[in-house]
Amino acid sequence: MFSGVNDRIDRYIGRSTMWPQEMTEVRTILLGCDLDEDLKWGKPCYSHEGHNIAILQEMKGFLSLMFFKGALLKDPGNVLVEQGPNSRSAKRIEFTSVDDVIGLKGGVVALVGQAIEVERAGLTAGPAPALTLVEELQERLASDRKLKAAFDALTPGRQREYNLHISTAKQAKTRIARIDTCIPKILAGKGFRDE
Repeated sequence: MFSGVNDRIDRYIGRSTMWPQEMTEVRTILLGCDLDEDLKWGKPCYSHEGHNIAILQEMKGFLSLMFFKGALLKDPGNVLVEQGPNSRSAKRIEFTSVDDVIGLKGGVVALVGQAIEVERAGLTAGPAPALTLVEELQERLASDRKLKAAFDALTPGRQREYNLHISTAKQAKTRIARIDTCIPKILAGKGFRDE
């Protein structure tokens, strides 16, 4: 078999009820690209020489192979999809069948090769734009030193995630209610999606 195989991934795929065959096919391709695999963030993650290259994510409508620095990859086959409007670097391929995986094998191999070269070159997507906090969050942080200290101690990504969640509410009262709901997690040093 391949040198980078991890039995934790065997168990993960074995428990899957959504995309086990597709994951097995993608996994075979990735391990053939000199990648190591491990379970990170609760999902199969593939790395090269200690640098994360891609991660498998099971969605309702598709299996995602997300490249951490997908925005830096050339995509002549136009197979990479934006993660969302607030994602700066990551892009993904979406598979809906084993036939999709088999048909895109050459493209996956080429993208993995590029991703490895991006890591070797030390390329990054550049700094994130400055974070402008929604008014209600600014006011709450200004009036609560303990909350401000806890918020400031969060990673920039976690700060952005909270701000995005709060700012998408249309009404001020809903934004305030969202802040109230988030306070315990912020004080605990957790991200919005952390348990």
